Amino acid sequence: MKFLKLFLLLFVIQTQAQQGGMWIPSLLKGMNETEMKNLGMKMSVKDIYDVNQSSMKDAVPHFNGGCTSEVISPKGLILTNHHCGFSQIQSHSTVDHDYLTDGFWAYKMEEELPNEGLTVTFMVKIEDVTTAVLEGTATLTSEAEKQKKIQENITALSKSLPKENWQENKIRTFFEGNQYILFVTETFTDVRLVGAPPSSIGKFGSDTDNWVWPRHTGDFSLFRIYADKNNRPAAYSKDNVPYTPKHFLPISLDGVTEDDFTLVFGYPGKTNEYLPSVAIEQIVNELNPAKIEIRDKALKVADGFMRKDNAIKIQYASKYASIANYWKKWIGETQGLKKSNAVTVKKESEKEFQQKIAKAGKEKEYGTLLADFNRNYMEIAPYAVARDYFTEVVLRNTELLSTGYKLYQLEEVYKSKGEQSFNDRKNNLITGLADFYKNFNATVDEKVFEQLIELYATKSPKQFLPKGLVNVNAKNLASEIYTKSQLKNYAGLKQLLSGDARTVLLNLNNDPGFLLVKELADKYSKEVAPKYDELNLTITALQRTYMKAQLELNTESRIFPDANSTLRVTYGKVKGYEPKDATVYTPVTYLDGVMEKYIPGDYEFDVPAKLIDLYKTKDYGPYSENGKMPVCFIGTNHTTGGNSGSPAIDANGNLIGLNFDRVWEGTMSDIYYDPSICRNIMVDIRYVLFIMDKYAGAKNLISELKLVHPKKIKPLKNKSLKQK
Repeated sequence: MKFLKLFLLLFVIQTQAQQGGMWIPSLLKGMNETEMKNLGMKMSVKDIYDVNQSSMKDAVPHFNGGCTSEVISPKGLILTNHHCGFSQIQSHSTVDHDYLTDGFWAYKMEEELPNEGLTVTFMVKIEDVTTAVLEGTATLTSEAEKQKKIQENITALSKSLPKENWQENKIRTFFEGNQYILFVTETFTDVRLVGAPPSSIGKFGSDTDNWVWPRHTGDFSLFRIYADKNNRPAAYSKDNVPYTPKHFLPISLDGVTEDDFTLVFGYPGKTNEYLPSVAIEQIVNELNPAKIEIRDKALKVADGFMRKDNAIKIQYASKYASIANYWKKWIGETQGLKKSNAVTVKKESEKEFQQKIAKAGKEKEYGTLLADFNRNYMEIAPYAVARDYFTEVVLRNTELLSTGYKLYQLEEVYKSKGEQSFNDRKNNLITGLADFYKNFNATVDEKVFEQLIELYATKSPKQFLPKGLVNVNAKNLASEIYTKSQLKNYAGLKQLLSGDARTVLLNLNNDPGFLLVKELADKYSKEVAPKYDELNLTITALQRTYMKAQLELNTESRIFPDANSTLRVTYGKVKGYEPKDATVYTPVTYLDGVMEKYIPGDYEFDVPAKLIDLYKTKDYGPYSENGKMPVCFIGTNHTTGGNSGSPAIDANGNLIGLNFDRVWEGTMSDIYYDPSICRNIMVDIRYVLFIMDKYAGAKNLISELKLVHPKKIKPLKNKSLKQK
């Protein structure tokens, strides 16, 4: 009986350890460490995060504010995803030097390419500052006043809390405003492109395979951090030197097998794990379908042009990938939420929550929360749908309209702040939009406009539709706008913005493109945004109270905070899954699968001739496994956007892979994590090394790395397994 109890305890611990979670690295001591040890981790949590000594946190910087990267050499070499470095690769590409098609490799440091505006940010220290942030808010009854006071406190603390002069204090909210944590960071701005495989490797499968398993994508690129002579952040200079990191990750050559421990370290962007069931129903039935349809139309137009014209393909490569990414994610998310019965599961947990409230005698504080959620989500629904139509059609997917909206904001600046502010903003727009127009194609955008305006006019809530779109002929309107509006090219834009404020505003208000945007924006800003913001503020306050109740009443389980682009740890195992009846996915893919998908000349599934030759001769170097070349693997780590580029780390703290995606069936993990189908997708580090070494011949980069064989070393009793 004692053995049975112990077995059940271990079984429960191991199961719970794989139920998801994005944990703050400074708070792993205790139950998290126990779970990780039970899953097979051999290092200490101090190896992951230590404020006084170098640790793994010092090798995992935030890449350009939206992805993660990892330091892999003592010379500041960093690894991230190909799609994270895509815009930098694209910016250096021309028709004559097409690094998207051919790849790029610097065989000497002097050949590494600088990237204006690219940043890499390290997290130095984490500290709880909740009490200081909430000071003076207890007596405030207005939610708006409370949020204003919190922001004032955050601003003051960010300036006054100790840091070095080259560092920055950033305070972020956790648990919907129930906790606030300080992150001391340092940001490097001289970050140079070192290497990238051709898109036929780095984007193999492109949008067809995006969010899909089995996957065969070598989604990686290499950059190097440069610093001043004191190893501190500095603007680009030829005098800068490679950054010397506090810690860099050794790289394992031993690969992975099913049930191996995996730790993914990075900066997950945003999750909503604690939404009420009514919010999830709204996402599944109203919000996601609208956004999916809009992007579907835009993508079909762009794809048709890109397949016929290589110049357009280069122009739209990054934009297309950006639009397609969340389009496909929303499709998988909706299907996953339905498949896992997330709404039903949430409703059951809400019944239990209501019972806990009654049992604890907390009806006064929390008794009406669920009813309040239902009422407010029902009221906000049409405003939320209208907001998504405006955002997706005007601000994101029709470029002439998004440019027009910037000019609409310019006019608003004149009204609110006067001519000097107007002129400052005008000059910034003229300068900033020069790059935008390099990749703008009016012919493509006109067809996108035609499709999306038709949707806006027929599918968005009728009560918020401007008069100009009532019974509109979308084709005729598109022809008129793109024939007469000066927003269709950079020369026209500059002409519109020439002269003093009065002249510019007169010109703008005679331009049909601007006038359409103005009509759309006025309707939105006057009739949709104010009410949406009011209701959303109420829902935000309810969510904070709901989260407080969850933390207070769920004493038998630990709750992790939603992702908010701060450094997190998620742990699990290499694991296959069964997405549907009679379908079993194993956890590792190989180069054989690349060749099985190979379609000569196809922009998604073409394969470079040299890679084919290496495959035919099995010239894999020391990176193969039983005569086969591993490419990708999957695990149970709970990841999301922002984890792109995150290191996948083994039980000993060595790099085994590079996170880049999730499986389609599990993309709903941002809202509801189901351990049976939620899997993250990682490039096997051996495939990265193989491409660098055997394909690119970048032995100069291979020589910088620390390559190890942790599985071939037999641990001795009472000896530390930490990699030195």
